[in-house]
Amino acid sequence: MIREDLRAAIIEEIGNIAPEADAAGAADDADLREALDLDSMDIFNLVVALSKRLGVDIPDADAGQLVTLRGAIDYLARLA
Repeated sequence: MIREDLRAAIIEEIGNIAPEADAAGAADDADLREALDLDSMDIFNLVVALSKRLGVDIPDADAGQLVTLRGAIDYLARLA
C-alpha cells in the first residue's frame, strides 16, 4: 500500500471514530490527540480499526507510534 493510500485510510478511520475532527487538516507531525482532541480510547479504536482494515497486527505497545499522521504512515508502511 502506498503512503497516500495509508494517509487516506487513517484520515477516514479517524473520521469514523471522531466525526467532528478535521483529520484532513491536521499537520503530518501534529499530535493527533491534541490537534483533534482524541482521547486514549479514540487512539485505541483507531489502532483496532486500522488493524482490521489493513489486515495487520498492531501490538498495544506500538500504539504510541500512531499518534501523528507521519508516524502512523511510517509505521504502517513497514508492516505492508
